[in-house]
Amino acid sequence: MSEEEIIGLSHVSFVVLGLVAEHPCHGKDINKRIEERGMRSWTAIGRSSIYGVLKNLKKKGLVESWIEEEDNRAVKIYQITIEGKEVLKTQIYNVLSNFVGRNDHNFYTAFAMLPVLSQEEQIEVFTKSLNKIKIHKKELEKMLKHNAHNKLNVRGLFEHPIRILGADIKFLEWVLEEIKKGSGKIGSEA
Repeated sequence: MSEEEIIGLSHVSFVVLGLVAEHPCHGKDINKRIEERGMRSWTAIGRSSIYGVLKNLKKKGLVESWIEEEDNRAVKIYQITIEGKEVLKTQIYNVLSNFVGRNDHNFYTAFAMLPVLSQEEQIEVFTKSLNKIKIHKKELEKMLKHNAHNKLNVRGLFEHPIRILGADIKFLEWVLEEIKKGSGKIGSEA
């Protein structure tokens, strides 16, 4: 599957659509939640870019808007559409099931939106991702074995990602265990 097929929305659009999906809101509210959740440290969302993203999401039919009065001024409120919910769910599913254990901003975004998926879908996406990571780790371990005679700077290029993938495997196994035993309450269930 190509990256374009996996990622249907830009990262910024993915984040904004996910925040709009939580409840009807305006741009200032989205900015506030991004700040409160520390999302600026792992997203490339500027304060003013949110309004352009909202406009594009509306043009694509993924959100709708209306004007309300708030503190004696007109404010545009955005809400996700049915099509927007479908696109968001597909995006979350694709990102989570295709995670291959690297520092991936879309993975963090999709993980934060985990409540959109059913428990069965959560198990399915993390199982797929876990299997892909295990295969990739084995491939790197074979390459490391083949390069065992090389210097540290060459071996390290295999050893580092192998160790990171090992940590990702432990994390995903823990996530799956929490989901399966039902103690992994998320979102509004918590």
